[in-house]
Amino acid sequence: MRMSRQPAPCAAPRIEARAARRWRRFSLALASLLCLGLVRVACAEALPWVTAWEAAPQSIPQGPGVPGFRKAAALQDRTLRMVLVPEISGTELRVRISNRWGTQWLRIARAGVAVAGADGAIDAGPRVQGAADRPAPAALRFGGSAQVAIPPHAEVWSDPLRWPLRAGRAIALSLYLRESTLPGTWHRLGSQVQFISGPGDHVDDPRGADFPTRITSYLWLDRVDVRPRRPSVALVAIGDSITDGMRSTLNAQRSWPQQLSARLRAEGVRDVSVVNAGISGGRLLSDSACWGPPLLQRFDRDALSVASARAVVVLIGINDIDFAHTPQRRGLDCDAPHLRVDAAMLEQGLTELARQAHARGLKAYVGTLTPARLPAPQEALRGRLNAWIRSQRNFDGVLDFDAALRDPRDPARMLPRLDSGDHLHPSDAGYAAMAAVALPIALRQAAALRADATPAPSSR
Repeated sequence: MRMSRQPAPCAAPRIEARAARRWRRFSLALASLLCLGLVRVACAEALPWVTAWEAAPQSIPQGPGVPGFRKAAALQDRTLRMVLVPEISGTELRVRISNRWGTQWLRIARAGVAVAGADGAIDAGPRVQGAADRPAPAALRFGGSAQVAIPPHAEVWSDPLRWPLRAGRAIALSLYLRESTLPGTWHRLGSQVQFISGPGDHVDDPRGADFPTRITSYLWLDRVDVRPRRPSVALVAIGDSITDGMRSTLNAQRSWPQQLSARLRAEGVRDVSVVNAGISGGRLLSDSACWGPPLLQRFDRDALSVASARAVVVLIGINDIDFAHTPQRRGLDCDAPHLRVDAAMLEQGLTELARQAHARGLKAYVGTLTPARLPAPQEALRGRLNAWIRSQRNFDGVLDFDAALRDPRDPARMLPRLDSGDHLHPSDAGYAAMAAVALPIALRQAAALRADATPAPSSR
């Protein structure tokens, strides 16, 4: 078990990018040799961890004035079963539980992992003895113990568990909470139904019928890493609700990062994990009681620290432009502060993200802001920022999402067939169009990985 308290956000350390690339190239080449059997070491032990799934954590608003749909109910003597889809296969996993914004201890009495079934059920395991492709449910342990207590503002990794995962196949993480616990940390927009049991420990219960309560948020669970079967890397997509997948089909994995991952598998690419670090409502420059910290503050934790991250795609700024003009509300105002931004402020923030990524040896790509049917002044600002994005050289490349989604007859709006109906968020088809824009850079990352992992020819 590894536990850490969350420090105050700070700038990423300055690491020489060239040295980082050389070290990564050496590590991947060594891992390839080990996997080829040239050294008598287990391949799974040699390969570094790769993040297979993430749900960037947010604080849950508290207080009597907070409407019910913006907070989570306390759990006592209940089992929480959360379903997720890993984006890369592996032979071993570890899970991170975050109490980052909690105000009380998070005490988990027992935890387990299983292949997910339908409607909260789990697969009881292979019917054929030794069928490793359908693993039986397994217990998670923390420092060798079945239970763990996580203090406020801390997080903990489970012990590594030898348990095979397959990219694209859903797994279920079940947590039993015996004591009354008020959630303080979640990822609000899960786009996936999660399940809460009736009274008792149902970690090993295969029946979905014993989980009558449904939610669509991830509580406390924020990352799953795997030991891949071959040298692999992660491509991180970070941004706001358009990366998070708002208004995509529930339980269908239709956000643009998820559809990009499916496209890669269809292309035969098995060594790139597309990690979604989007947060709905997120902004580049401003904090929020509902939407979480600004991307400038969370960039290191949610993107640069992703295991085996090789590149990051940034799509952010539409909420900075829009929320400045939303009406102020008494009580809980999720859009506060209503900071008026200009193009220079957003350009400076984006440039800083590119600098941080490059300092850590990562490629950095930036997306143009998509049409949002904004009022004329805000639309003009979106246009100025997109013109800067298309022309600047701070990033390693530009993903022109705006060009892929806009209506040629009215560039301030999305094409109707790509619009989910709110004129801000794409439909499943719109997210597919965004995935198509991102596919070439993901394929380049896969090609670069193979080049790095190929031992250099002998000079003799």
